[in-house]
Amino acid sequence: MSLDVMRNREFCLELLNEYTKSDSLLKHAFAVESCVKAYARKFDEDVAYWSNVALLHDFDYEKFPTEEEHPYKGSEILKEKGFDEPFRKAILSHADYTGVKRESLLEKVLFACDELAGFITAVTYVRPSKSIEEVEVKSVKKKMKDKGFARAVNREDIKLGAEELGIDLDEHIKFCIEAMKNEKDLLGL
Repeated sequence: MSLDVMRNREFCLELLNEYTKSDSLLKHAFAVESCVKAYARKFDEDVAYWSNVALLHDFDYEKFPTEEEHPYKGSEILKEKGFDEPFRKAILSHADYTGVKRESLLEKVLFACDELAGFITAVTYVRPSKSIEEVEVKSVKKKMKDKGFARAVNREDIKLGAEELGIDLDEHIKFCIEAMKNEKDLLGL
């Protein structure tokens, strides 16, 4: 498959929608995409390619939710469709349990944005207005200390993601909040 197809958002959206029916999982894909896309712009990288990696990072999760299957099945499907090795490696490396080391900037950004985008979404839902416009770094950090809140989100991964990027945690949280604000209509936030 040519790089052009991997940069084709419509093609990747069709693939996402073929495998993912859950509204919350689709919104998670869009939330992670918004953060990764913003970092691609910041680092002057290939925005379309990075966006599609983020869009498809969990596309197989609904059908293959176990650690034995996700993201391995997704990587196999993408390989069959001709997606290149760097695209698939970024997706494989977003899950620590795969043992695939994060080496490229894209791999580090995807990992850093994955759990945080989900957490910011959860924080938004408990705001009185349910609007991301009300979400601030301090409210995200406060909720991170509450172990009962969004307990499925791994706080250590959020911290490790910022650390691997070499970016201050507060700065990373602020950057992702702003990225998600720019896509709030798509995210329903």
